[in-house]
Amino acid sequence: MAQMNATQLQSYYDQTPNARRMALVSVGLVMVVCSLALSAVNIAIPRIAFDLQASAIAVSWIPVAMLWGNVVFLLPIGRLADIVGRKRMFVTGIILFILSSLCVLLPQSITSLLLIRVVQGISSSMVYGTSMAIIGVVYANSNRGQALGIAASSVYLGLTLGPLIGGWLTQHWGWQSVFWAPTGVLILCLVVLFVYVKGDWKSQVRVAFDWQGSLIFAAWVSAFMLGLSRLTDWRFALLALFGLVLLAFFVWHQSRAPSPLVKLSALRANRIFNRSLLSAFFIYGSSFSMVFLLSLYLQYIHGLSPSETGQIVLIQTLIMMVLAPITGRLSDRFEPRILSTIGCGFFVIGYGMLFRLDMQTSLHYVMLALVFLGLGFGFFSSPNNNAAIGSVAADKLSIAAVLLNLARTMGNMVSSAIVMTLFSVTMGGAAITLELYPELLFVIKVTMALSMGYALIAAIFSYRRGTIH
Repeated sequence: MAQMNATQLQSYYDQTPNARRMALVSVGLVMVVCSLALSAVNIAIPRIAFDLQASAIAVSWIPVAMLWGNVVFLLPIGRLADIVGRKRMFVTGIILFILSSLCVLLPQSITSLLLIRVVQGISSSMVYGTSMAIIGVVYANSNRGQALGIAASSVYLGLTLGPLIGGWLTQHWGWQSVFWAPTGVLILCLVVLFVYVKGDWKSQVRVAFDWQGSLIFAAWVSAFMLGLSRLTDWRFALLALFGLVLLAFFVWHQSRAPSPLVKLSALRANRIFNRSLLSAFFIYGSSFSMVFLLSLYLQYIHGLSPSETGQIVLIQTLIMMVLAPITGRLSDRFEPRILSTIGCGFFVIGYGMLFRLDMQTSLHYVMLALVFLGLGFGFFSSPNNNAAIGSVAADKLSIAAVLLNLARTMGNMVSSAIVMTLFSVTMGGAAITLELYPELLFVIKVTMALSMGYALIAAIFSYRRGTIH
């Protein structure tokens, strides 16, 4: 099988439905686990803070550290995978993720834990940067749109199941289990990949890798994110500004590089795709910190256990799981921009409700807000992906998938950095105690107000992207 040419390889998948299904299942499960690792730890943060005696600012870096590793490497990894082989990069990412996750069994400090999260982020960038392209090739002649929709939904499923599973693991097996427990699933996926998934899918044309562009990209992301984390300090504010200067330099470099990481002229010309990216950036920028903050609110102020907190947050997951396949199919018949814009409206309502949280807010009120957020995810995610993927040519699928994931993770990163700044301003380096609950509520209110604004901006980009039918 390893010696098959491209035509023979495609024929193998066209004539072997079981190989296609197993490839989709294994790739989907890997994406679920990597996404789950990003959000599940949010529920465990209070326990981690207690065990490691870490401050509020330090633990707020736990979700950000993985995002940093993911964002910095995602675009270069997507380009590099076309050169060395997509399957090889995907498998390398799984192995690295397993090894880094098992390192949590060693004695930990907050510093070593953050290092583990960075490596998890780097390895997950190898997964996100290749997974959609692999599925796109395997299902090239067999309901590719449906398969891509299922693969994309795996990311959202992992992100939203994370709090429930993370809460259960934290309560029963300790917070370390949030890291090591999912590795068994990844090992099983590796076995399936080696048995069923043939081919490596790398470019037949030797193209130079843009190392300069990769370094500039890493530099601007790092400077901007670190600067945002403490904007109240003028030195960090200057660092964030320097990051924006580097971003401008990156854009200039990509427009002149012979083999750029991304062809910006083609991106600007595709209105549907670039508006879909912007919508994804703002929606995921609005939603990522919500789970983190709601976890703190429910555990500190309402005194719920990690497991109980995960069960409440699961509400939006259940609604999204029911709606996403339905709206995905509807977007094949009706304009995705209408469905995804409706989803943005639901987000605005949900964040508006969470903006009104106080010390006496009932759990039923919180649950109702999560219902609206679940409706938002259900209406937005699949139609937005369908519009984006459907607007690009088949040979551009790899970079399109990378850019979609990059928009999501960049939104997550900026949102987390803003929350870190708010914690720095309101609590300094102190741990969250009863006396600081008003400050915690203030951070939640400001973040939810910003999230409402993000969702409104996403709605504008979503509606004005254009039509695909």
